[in-house]
Amino acid sequence: MKLIATCKLGLEALVARELTALGSPPGIVADARIGFEGDDARLFAALLWLRCAERVFIEAGSFEARTFDELFEGVKDIPWSRYLSRDANIHVTGKSAKSALFSVSDCQSITKKAIVENLKRAYRTNTLPETGAEVIVEVGLLRDTATLALDCCGAGLARRGYRTYNVAAPLSETLGAAIALLSRYRQDLPLVDPMCGAGTMPIEAAMIARNQAPGLNRSFAAERYAFLDIAAMARERERARDAVVDAKLDIQGLDIDPRCIEVSKQHAKKAGVMLQWGVADVKDLPPRDGKGIIVCNPPYGERMLDRRAAGELYKEMRRAFDGRPGWSRHIFAGHPRFEREYGARADKRRKLSNGGMVCTLYQYNAPRFKEVP
Repeated sequence: MKLIATCKLGLEALVARELTALGSPPGIVADARIGFEGDDARLFAALLWLRCAERVFIEAGSFEARTFDELFEGVKDIPWSRYLSRDANIHVTGKSAKSALFSVSDCQSITKKAIVENLKRAYRTNTLPETGAEVIVEVGLLRDTATLALDCCGAGLARRGYRTYNVAAPLSETLGAAIALLSRYRQDLPLVDPMCGAGTMPIEAAMIARNQAPGLNRSFAAERYAFLDIAAMARERERARDAVVDAKLDIQGLDIDPRCIEVSKQHAKKAGVMLQWGVADVKDLPPRDGKGIIVCNPPYGERMLDRRAAGELYKEMRRAFDGRPGWSRHIFAGHPRFEREYGARADKRRKLSNGGMVCTLYQYNAPRFKEVP
């Protein structure tokens, strides 16, 4: 099968690396999409193990479509009976970017009509009851190319199943995992998130250390698709359970808000990881020698605090973090003057999208940092 993994802009290389590790080397990598190929087992492995991807699709067909007629005929020519039974409950989603066909609702409607016409012909019937299992079909238009694909996730891959309570401005699980991976966290290093919010980054780091598949405790839309070998999913899920290791972790999540810590504890329990949690102000982070990793997602001055207050917070962070000179720092922020307010230039910067907002991961890897004048 032709498969597609989608991700947030800036995370394509990470997802490609994850696919390679799963034995599914990527093909085309571009526009927050990574193409790869595989059988049912490879598909289910991707659903279970991809930490940084947003969704996984089975590509049904792709063609140029600049008019609604071209879209209708192109969709109708795809052999939908390979994927859809006579009673399939067809749900069409859509998106469009940089294309002549920009009305997503119209594209969805035309796609549904074309699929129905195709299936009527294939099953030699005048009616389709749509009383069976739901199958999610996405019509995606990019630069006048239409790609028809079956959504194998249902809820996005960020929905691991452990985060049931929210706090202000939460970080998505996929971004949390990406930052942990980009920090080069490993089991033998201590890690602290001094502004942990809902606990996402510490929990994702713990799951990485335990070799715990992020999709282990949830279900997927693909498990309802009759054309797939569901027994293969059961085998992959069992392999994932067997792969979990019992790791001794030195991971700490701190936050000034007691409710955040209570929420984080509940999320960690649901995720099956045991971590250290505590109520503390970032300015009171105790000094510590040796090597370690600091990760954090401080307020940007948008939804939480104003820009001036956020700037003062960054200065306090710098003073506190300097008490751990051997620790690398990985700070995810959307403030346009972060480095100036923090007082040090990052060794590396990576632009990432966070809820439609362009943010930057500032990485400080050396024991000493270049001052900002």
